[in-house]
Amino acid sequence: MKASPRNATLGFIFFTLFLDVLGMGIVIPIGPKLIAGFIHDTGAQSRAYGAFIATYALMLFLFSPLLGALSDQVGRRPVILVALVGSAIDYLVMAMAPSLWLLFLGRAIGGLTGASAASVGAYIADVSPPEKRAQSYGMMGMIFGIGFIAGPLFGGLLGDLGERTGAGPRLPFYVAAGITACNALYGAFVLPESLAPANRKKFKLSSGNPFATIPGLRKYPVVFSLVAALCIRQLGEYGIHATWVLYTTNKFGWGMRENGISLAVIGIIIAVVQGGLLRVVVPKLGERRAVFVGYGVLLTSYLLYAAATSGWMMYVIIVVTGLGEMAGPTTFALITRHVPANEHGSVQGAITSLGSVTGILAPAIATSLFGFFVSDQAPFRLPSAPFLSGAIFVALALVLVARSFAKHPPPAPPPVDDEAKPEVAEADAGDPTTT
Repeated sequence: MKASPRNATLGFIFFTLFLDVLGMGIVIPIGPKLIAGFIHDTGAQSRAYGAFIATYALMLFLFSPLLGALSDQVGRRPVILVALVGSAIDYLVMAMAPSLWLLFLGRAIGGLTGASAASVGAYIADVSPPEKRAQSYGMMGMIFGIGFIAGPLFGGLLGDLGERTGAGPRLPFYVAAGITACNALYGAFVLPESLAPANRKKFKLSSGNPFATIPGLRKYPVVFSLVAALCIRQLGEYGIHATWVLYTTNKFGWGMRENGISLAVIGIIIAVVQGGLLRVVVPKLGERRAVFVGYGVLLTSYLLYAAATSGWMMYVIIVVTGLGEMAGPTTFALITRHVPANEHGSVQGAITSLGSVTGILAPAIATSLFGFFVSDQAPFRLPSAPFLSGAIFVALALVLVARSFAKHPPPAPPPVDDEAKPEVAEADAGDPTTT
């Protein structure tokens, strides 16, 4: 049966989103190898790698609201297609960069083009009928999950293949550039504009202010406390993500292949927990208790990672850590109970902005700690320092959550209407905290 134009369009949009998410993870297993080609001191390498990761997060933070607002005026199609061309150029720049600053420039371009995910989400809303919008956004969440698994695996396996065949660790960039360029060319023929002229609004620079929605959180004290706890937890979690490859390479001698596989396993475990296990565990524990258990599991897991003496132990701890991922989505569900329905969007925007800030700060903190404690200047050698600091951050977040719950009782449940259909609450599946 011939595919409908709408299905072809959505297929292109979902694949474009997949490429955006792929770009986030593809450099993680090969990044340290690339940095080491320009810097030879171990401590300086780790700090440069942290800045490399933070560069992408910074560009996402600055340009996601800007590109979303721009697409409200000029339309979704030009923003998406130009971003795809820019992404292909980004991969080529990183593939051929002869200097460190050009490598950073490529990563900055990647963050800028990755910010087009806001326009992709708007396109999906434009073309999906109201009765199918939840299904489309569910598919969007699934694409995010697949991308977070495929990105590190793609980078790790192709990087290892390049090393063994003589093509070099930058092989993933050449392959990704080719795929992205082909997708842009295909989109030029199949992608119609989704935003009608009557629905466009004039672009204002203030619309792109990523900090604009944050002050509104103070209206809801319990929400402010829960969001603060999320951000503190993310400082530890994102820091561990940033130093995972540095730590496993230093302590267990893992290469790009082993790191790519381990990061993909983390993504699979998180997908299993958030996609199915949450529905079983959270109703039995209750939301507040599930948050406590989630934070407690994360705290324990980070300490176990720091104490691991063999690589196989990391995989056992990964499985345990998966249960800790119930804390994030359950916290989001609790937040929605304390906020009016007509302000869910602005609160989510504020949470996303703050999460982006932690995505910038955490790599710098964690990689600096790692770099210092593996250097000759350290009073003692401690490559697990980022994992121990992550445990401290989670412990602080847990204390903040406990104080918030003690001070603010849960809101009364809404009246039950026997004839009403059950309402399904959806967590933000695209959140970079679940990697």
